[in-house]
Amino acid sequence: MSTWGKMRGFFLSDEELGKKDDDHKPSKSSGGLRQPNWHPARGPPRRSLKRIALVLIVATVVYLFIKNIPVLGPDARMRRPSYAYPPGLAPNVPKHPTYERPQPAQPKSNNRLSNTPERTFNGPVRFLELAPTLQAISGTRGSMLINRNVLFASSSLKSAATLLPIACQMGSELKSYVHFALMSRSDIEIRELRKVNGIDDSCQIIFHDARPDYTQISTDDRMENAVFRAFHHIFNYMHPQAILIDGSSNEEPFFLRAAQQHSRAKKNTLIELPRGSAKRLEWLTKLDSQALRMWNKIHMDILIHAVPGASGSLIRLLRSLSAADYTSSSVPHLTIELPHDIDPSTKRFLETFTWPPAHVYNPTNARYLSLRHRIPHQRISEEESSARFLESFWPAQPEHSHVLVLSPQVELSPDFFHYLKYSLLEYRYSAISTYQHWDRRLFGISLEQPLQLLDGKRALSLPSVLKSTRSGDAADGEISTSFLWQAPTSNAVLFLGEKWMELHDFVSRSLEAKQELDPVPAILSEKLVSTQYPSWLEHAFRLARARGYWMLYPGEDTARNLATVHSELNRIPEEYATQENSKPLLADDASEEEIENVRQKIRFGTEIPLAPVSLLDSLPNEGNLRPFGDLPILTWDGQSTDFEELNSLSAKYAAEFKEIVGKCGKETAEKKKEKESFSTQDLFCATD
Repeated sequence: MSTWGKMRGFFLSDEELGKKDDDHKPSKSSGGLRQPNWHPARGPPRRSLKRIALVLIVATVVYLFIKNIPVLGPDARMRRPSYAYPPGLAPNVPKHPTYERPQPAQPKSNNRLSNTPERTFNGPVRFLELAPTLQAISGTRGSMLINRNVLFASSSLKSAATLLPIACQMGSELKSYVHFALMSRSDIEIRELRKVNGIDDSCQIIFHDARPDYTQISTDDRMENAVFRAFHHIFNYMHPQAILIDGSSNEEPFFLRAAQQHSRAKKNTLIELPRGSAKRLEWLTKLDSQALRMWNKIHMDILIHAVPGASGSLIRLLRSLSAADYTSSSVPHLTIELPHDIDPSTKRFLETFTWPPAHVYNPTNARYLSLRHRIPHQRISEEESSARFLESFWPAQPEHSHVLVLSPQVELSPDFFHYLKYSLLEYRYSAISTYQHWDRRLFGISLEQPLQLLDGKRALSLPSVLKSTRSGDAADGEISTSFLWQAPTSNAVLFLGEKWMELHDFVSRSLEAKQELDPVPAILSEKLVSTQYPSWLEHAFRLARARGYWMLYPGEDTARNLATVHSELNRIPEEYATQENSKPLLADDASEEEIENVRQKIRFGTEIPLAPVSLLDSLPNEGNLRPFGDLPILTWDGQSTDFEELNSLSAKYAAEFKEIVGKCGKETAEKKKEKESFSTQDLFCATD
């Protein structure tokens, strides 16, 4: 057949084309009869159908490949998250998102049924339900760096069950906007999650579904990437002051890694709660967002000054320190100042003493213990004792570093460190304390409740108990309460870093002025503090009077759960040992007044026994620390006062000190009215 014949046969497959072609053929006069070689028209050939099917298959494969191409490259994590909205939900309408998650493709099972899908998908991350809830929280001022937002987040449902009751309790306090973000593989609906964990509207929690698409088949790397990006996007909308997660083994490793990476990238506060936090750290829910923001920034050191002949007391104190609970913070550094003469029992104990204790998590096996042995053998003076004491510690960051000073005769309860951190965060860093500048007056926090004045002769009359400030509570009835006293103590007290630096400067200038002034004025030489206390306390007492500072003391019920001071092994400070030992407690010709004073001294020297209970159970007002404005105030001599009178007394004493010791005239005093930070230069004009 010729080439034209083949082409002609191909085109004749069309009926219409065949008909038109027949019209051009010459017809024979056959009377309308058919030609003998006529055949009916054939259908389309099979090879045309195969070509069409092949084209469709190739197009389908290309489409699926382009749609599901994985994201490659190291910068995939830092890309801005993409969001898809459910049908009918506009991006600018902050409605509650729907919780119908996309169904992942079923992997091939090679003719075997598998309950767990293969986690091989590593495609782009999309958050289908996160955007609406983030856009709906504009009323929480999340765009501002400082706000009231606190975020709880989890991936494991076990961790969610641990965190949700804590978040519920914090939300019910109404001090912060509490959020909860779920970043899990589970396809559980948020409504079901709330129902299972008993979370209702009274909890005041704002929920966010931060799960990506295709969680069931996603690789761990994709889930880690998704968690990081979810935190990143939540941070941009919310700026949470603190992020709380479950730090135990119940949480998913990819979630913990991503949370820690994001915390390092954004320098935000990440609180990893240990196992059992719901009970041991219950007080955490009472703090506001500003206090929680400082959770990881503050650090407390412990300083102990041992005295000769008090080995039993020192050993008891160190054992109580080792038995304490430090889950709320990093382990404090411990410094022990040893005298020249060390008892054999103390030497043997220190040889086996380890710090941190064995029960404290310490993956690096680092030692946080410093032992300092004094070289001079002779008895030290008051000035030398004060200088050695203040040289034992220096805050690297004054606003965040603080020191706990302990006397050897103190014994601590296991919960003492929880109380210190709780009180420090509330009274030094909370929004209400900093807003009203009450934190500027706080000298320190005591663990004991004093029973006598600093002169060691008269009993301290504890202030009357305040009425409850919470609605619904009884308006009368006496309960123990914390109070503010202008006089510091030395047995068990936490000094703030800023005040320690100021005290350091004050002692330095006072000792210099004492050498230059002749005669030494009574305001510098007169002792109002008993010699049963160390000499440095006299300087701290003068500074508190000049500045109007106060110490926070616990109520009786709380003090029983913090510390007790044992008087049976009490040793007077080394600088006063000789003169005190030469004096009998009661002279033979003592008057009736002296006899009564000695009796009262012995009576009020009785220790308060420890009665450990739950920290919140020992606190009044349902575990909430009362604000400064609700606490009674005592002057240095134990008299009840208020803010205005305290300011007046402080200004009067400061003016007297400047004139007599600092040699400040009126013109000089006006120039030095604005004091430098952590300095007492304004009190000393002659020493500049």
